[in-house]
Amino acid sequence: MAGYEEDLAYTHDAGFGAIAEAGAAELVALLRRRGRTSGLVVELGSGSGISSRVLVDAGYDVVGLDSSPAMVELARERVPEATFRVGSFVDARLPRCMAVTAFGEVLNYVFDERSSERELRALFRRVHAALEPGGLFVCDLVGPGRRSVRSWAQGEDWVVVVEAEEDRRHRLLTRRIVNFREVDGAYRRSEEVHRQLLYPAATVAGLLRRAGFRVRVRRSYGSLRLRPELRAFIASRAAGRARG
Repeated sequence: MAGYEEDLAYTHDAGFGAIAEAGAAELVALLRRRGRTSGLVVELGSGSGISSRVLVDAGYDVVGLDSSPAMVELARERVPEATFRVGSFVDARLPRCMAVTAFGEVLNYVFDERSSERELRALFRRVHAALEPGGLFVCDLVGPGRRSVRSWAQGEDWVVVVEAEEDRRHRLLTRRIVNFREVDGAYRRSEEVHRQLLYPAATVAGLLRRAGFRVRVRRSYGSLRLRPELRAFIASRAAGRARG
């Protein structure tokens, strides 16, 4: 596993937390409409703890998992009340909980080389089994159709340049990322290559339904409109009797 080392983790935390924050706010609203004002939320790809902070402040307990040690360190600093550990969603053991999240295209990444549609299907089954009756799984995944592009963004003490190229035949997106972070008065350069498997929204919804979920597909989290190739999935477990 690799990705989001110290400097890129810092940049992502500083400038790219909108989806995590909006997704967590959406989950809080959904849970409260169901009368659930406390309980455990498991975050897959918890990142720097932006969504976890929203959830803890709303009164929920959080356990977070992320493949990046640098992200986990940031999360522990931001949300000391929560529990975070380093690991892969591919083989994550999920405790009984009332909600599971995977914000920010987490389930598309191939930091763990075992990642595949088969592993995604297995994860959905494990999530369903871990959820309490009436529990929620909220995630977003990116699909095919993103053109090869170059982009850049900057903040007060960072600049990031990204070249994204889609292999449509293999439904694979490769992002080549050059990051500059100001440290001790000088800019430090780092590079990372991230790869993502691209899943059509219909495929993801189908896998969730076969795992036992009721599914709604959305283009936004609250007022935050997602990019055209990104979809949010609100998956709920039936409120009937839990399996043994």
